[in-house]
Order: sequence, then C-alpha cells, then structure tokens
Amino acid sequence: MVDDLLNTSWENFHFLRPLFLWLLLPAFAVFLIGLSGLRDQVKWKKVIAPHLRPYVIQKGSESRMKWMQSALFIFLSIAIVGAAGPTWKKIELPGKTLETPLVIALDLSQSMMANDIQPNRLERAKFKINDLLDANPRARTALIGFAGTAHTIVPLTGDYKIIKSHLDGLSPEIMPYSGTNLEAALVLTDTLVRVTTAPATLLLITDDFTDEIFNLLQRFVNQGKTKVEIMPMNTATGANVPASGSNKPMRDNRGKIVHSALDNNILNQLNSIEKINVNILTLDKSDMELLAKSISGNLEFKEKDEEKEDDWKDKGLWFVIPSALFGLMWFRKGWVIYSLLMMIGFSSCNSNLSFKDLWFTQDFQAQKLYDQGDFEQAAELFTDPMHRGGACYKSGNYKDAIKAFSQDTTAMGAYNLGLAYYKNGDYVAAELAFGKAVEMDPEMGKARENQTLLQHLAAGTDEVNPEDAEESVPAEEAQNIENKDMEDLGGGGQEATKEDMEKERKEESVNTDIRKGKELDEVPDNFEAGKQDESQKILMRKVDDDPALFLKRKFAHQVKTKGIQPENRGNEW
Repeated sequence: MVDDLLNTSWENFHFLRPLFLWLLLPAFAVFLIGLSGLRDQVKWKKVIAPHLRPYVIQKGSESRMKWMQSALFIFLSIAIVGAAGPTWKKIELPGKTLETPLVIALDLSQSMMANDIQPNRLERAKFKINDLLDANPRARTALIGFAGTAHTIVPLTGDYKIIKSHLDGLSPEIMPYSGTNLEAALVLTDTLVRVTTAPATLLLITDDFTDEIFNLLQRFVNQGKTKVEIMPMNTATGANVPASGSNKPMRDNRGKIVHSALDNNILNQLNSIEKINVNILTLDKSDMELLAKSISGNLEFKEKDEEKEDDWKDKGLWFVIPSALFGLMWFRKGWVIYSLLMMIGFSSCNSNLSFKDLWFTQDFQAQKLYDQGDFEQAAELFTDPMHRGGACYKSGNYKDAIKAFSQDTTAMGAYNLGLAYYKNGDYVAAELAFGKAVEMDPEMGKARENQTLLQHLAAGTDEVNPEDAEESVPAEEAQNIENKDMEDLGGGGQEATKEDMEKERKEESVNTDIRKGKELDEVPDNFEAGKQDESQKILMRKVDDDPALFLKRKFAHQVKTKGIQPENRGNEW
C-alpha cells in the first residue's frame, strides 16, 4: 500500500463509485449538529450552581467532546471515500503457469511378446517405464494401453507408484481385441491432455512402424500441441511373433510365419519431423534418464501477462477497514471488541473449552476429523453413539465400538454391533447381534446372510464368503502347498515366465484356534455406521487383488457399453 501511494499516478486517480461522495454532506451535517449540541449544554450550565456542575451534568471537558466529534467526522469521511472506490492503477493479470502432462502409450499387441529383446519386448518396455518414473520427470503422467482398441490404464497422476503397480500385470491377454490401432491411442491421448492448454508429451512405446503409422503421427503433431517421443521396442533383425498362449510362432492367413522387424527408414523419416523425436534403446537407464530430464526441463510454460482495459484496482478497502475498526470501538465505548477479547481470553483459560468450540459443535469438529482419517480423535468428540461407534470401528478400537453400538436400539445399530463383535473375535455374540437385527428388520438380507455364515463357522465348516459360498473339504491340513522355497523369478528381478505363473500357487497355511483355511475378507474401507446404504452393511466383500484381471474386465465392459469396435487392419498382431 505504501509503495502504491508513493508511485501513484495522480493523472489516473479517480473514483469507481463517485456517487458515494454525496454522503459527505450528511456526515458534515452530523458534525455540525454535534457541535451545536455542545453549545446547548453550555446554556444549561448557567442554570446550575458552579460548585454542583461537576456532579450533575459535566462529564469530561468540552475540548475532549469537540475532539471526539471531529474524530467521528474524520473517520466517517474516510469510510465514505473508501466506499467511493478510489483507484489509480489498472489490474494486471499474472501469467498463467501451466504444467506439461505426460502420456505413456504402451503397445499391448501380440507382436510385443517377441523375444528379439530379452526377456521380450513387452517386459523390456515395462522396465523402461519403471526407469523413466524412477528418474522422476516431475510431470503428471497417464498410462494407456492399446491393441485393437485403446484404453486408459491410469489417468493423469503425480503418484508414480500407482502406475508402477499396474505394470506387472499388463499383457496382450487383457485387451478385448488384438491388433495395433495407434489411431485410437492418439485420440485417447488427445482426450487426456485436454485438461490443460499446456503442450503435452506423448511417449509412444511400440514395435509397429509403417507408412500408415508415419502419416498418422505426422497429422497428429501438426494438428495439435503434443510432442511425441518414440521408443522403438524391436530390432532390425526382428523375431517371430509367438501365438497367443503358446511358444509356437504365429501364422498369417496364408500360413506364413509372422516375423516382426524394425524399419529404420520409417524411423528416420519420423525423426525428421519437428515435434517427433526417436529415442535410442539402451541396455542401461541412460536413455530414460535423458528423456526424463528433457521432460522436466520443459515441464512448465508461462502465458503472456495480460492487462484488462477497463478494470482498475479498488483501493477503497484500505480506507474502509480502519474506519470499521474505529466504529466498533466507538459503539457503546468499544464493548463489542472488549467482549470478543474476553471470549478469546476465557477460551484460553478454560481447558475444557477451545476457540473452535465458540464456532463449531463437537459433532461438526468430529466429522471433519473423521473425513481427514483421524478416527481416534473423532471418536473422542462424537456425541452421537452411532457416529462414535463408527469412528471407533475405523480406528480398530472394537471394544469401544461395541459399547457405542450397544446404545443404539435400531436394527442398523444391532447390525453394526454384530460387525464390531465379529472384528473383536466374539463370533457367538456377533451371531446373536445379527439375529437381533433380522428380528427388528426382516428385510435386512445382509444381516441374515452374516448370521448364517457365523452359524456355519460355529459348526466347524469352511464356508467363509457369503457371496462365493462353496462346500469346504474337512481336511486337517491346509489345501495349498506350503511355501518352503522362494519362487524363481529369474532375470535379475524380472517377473516370472508364463510357465512359472501356470504352476500351482504356493501360499502359507493359515492356522488359528478357530479354524484352518482362507481368512475372511476385510470389511470395506468405505464402511460408515448408521448409513442405510447396502454397500456399507456388507460384512465381507470379495476383492480381487489381481490388477490384470480387473483391467481385463474393465476394458471388456467399456467396449460392450460404448459399442467400441476395432478397425479392420488386416492383421491380428
């Protein structure tokens, strides 16, 4: 503010709301009335004996009253000037700093299973993506996979761990259609990067380079702002493409073995285009480190500063604020401010009362803590038993959750009480609680299912999932092979081969004093006590821990619901 006043261009000084200046006239009238009132008091003084005046009407000196009237006029004038909107400087819009997104398009066609690059092209591509993320390009990154169709695996995110967790399960088998539809991948890329006007970067990892691909990429970079980094994932000598689910080579419609090799002429032509760069595949991480450095170096760009023609900075706020504070102190001799200071001081002296308690209820504060994941603190603040029980449950304090849910006499309270008893290991009490919930609300199907499940557990059976119930084998030993040795993943930390993955899975046997077999699934993370949503009443839910299977079902659902059909490009690899 001081700098603005010192650098004021008085030729540009004006008021945004000059009509407010007319209020100076009534303010001046109030000032004159106040002074005239003082003169009236002087006339009355003559009627009273001089030695009695200090005890009857005189309170303070006349000069002090005049100064107070003058101060009131001054601060009213300042407030009116502030309301009129004095200004002398235009608004300058700061330049926008926009982040450059990165999209990784990974070819998941069958040709990526060729082994001219060890262990195969697809696995090496996964290693390279890991190397790139480890080098920290600092850009929000998305991962898409394409074959006959293109699908988003991970949308734009700054958490690279999410992308890494999806890499291991990627294979041609998860794609709904075979082939190499790069055009669909480019369309999907353009959709993802529309969240910002900043120029994006596309890292294309594929082994298919033809004249059609050249024309497609040339049109893509000429029509948009996206820069393309190509990582060819094959060699000039090439290799035979293995058939799906077999080590035998794939054959085309004429019975000829399909051989995939790199076309250096096409790559040279692509590299000559301005916004396309072809990277050289190396055995170490140096190629990805250079690429990450290039991406991070062009991570942000700043748009040109703009200036609004008719918008001026309103400086009136600097005049209104001091006048408003003076008005608070003036009103009833400042008791508004004094009361506020007393409230703040009282809250600091009382250990049971905080400053937040003056504005928010305990349940509101507890709900904010609950939403932030601080369930222990939320449980201490909640006054409602249902909400307090839910917070105790989420924090793992099942004993206190049982106490809280026991105070709720509704069917939902009994249901939640059964959940708490179950997590606390008291299956008999859990069964009774679910039974009580069924009695109070016969339509509560989940409570009935959980009651039946616990009856089976009490009878010694191994039926553990109400959704995937199956008859168990009453064997004394675990049905899985005990894992006494490390699974050979080979390749210096690379993932297991397909033959290894087709072998019997080895897992540790589960032994408790209650049963032997599969453990019950966890209560869903979005459990909240007292809600009538059926999805939050489920005691057990089957959650598949295989990301590849999830992606396969997701992609199949997308092509079915959206009616996506692959383009007929004459090959299946």
